[in-house]
Amino acid sequence: MKHNLLRRTVAEFIGTLFLLAAVVGSGIMGERLAAGNVALALLANTIATGTALIAIILAFGPISGAHLNPAVTLADAWTGGIPWRETPVYIAAQLAGGIAGVTLAHLMFGLSAVSASTHPRNGFAQLLSEFIATFGLLAVILGCARSRPSVVPVAVGAYITAAYWFTASTSFANPAVTIARSMTNTFAGIQPSDIAGFVAAQLAGALAATLLFQWLVPPPKPERTPSSLTHPL
Repeated sequence: MKHNLLRRTVAEFIGTLFLLAAVVGSGIMGERLAAGNVALALLANTIATGTALIAIILAFGPISGAHLNPAVTLADAWTGGIPWRETPVYIAAQLAGGIAGVTLAHLMFGLSAVSASTHPRNGFAQLLSEFIATFGLLAVILGCARSRPSVVPVAVGAYITAAYWFTASTSFANPAVTIARSMTNTFAGIQPSDIAGFVAAQLAGALAATLLFQWLVPPPKPERTPSSLTHPL
């Protein structure tokens, strides 16, 4: 059953809201409980984010595809998954949901609704990390979706959990997440001046993975009908 655009948009909004609430909320909780141990705080942040992501995709995937990420939406449109005219609606819902999720996390922990981050995340290593993180995310999604779609939620959650640790940037891999995390001056934040570089690297990584998988796993050719055999174009 294909749901109408309004239902899919609401699913993208709520799904991204919960994703950012998990990312930021677990970062706040982890930092408070870790007593200055940054590795322990990151571990708590990682586990909460990865497991929440699996649950969110399982819940909202059947409705909207659970993109939760403008890079994923653009890749899906590029490969014919959704019409291009729907992509701005999806992306707007993701951006709004991300900001709402940060606000909700702040309020749950007694903080101001929004606080601009002062956490610097710049330089070549960080940008390369975001390119690799997003390339890998799209590779996991495209590779699994074409062969075993049922495993996508677990595969994505597992990949993000690992990428938190093998990338210098802790794997944002998502423009909506990047923008939303600039609005929290907590463990998960990124200063606004570093957004553009992160988003550019993420989109480049997503494009590279999409092009690669179009070559690795070409879409099936449409079957030729008797009429097309008789009257070839």
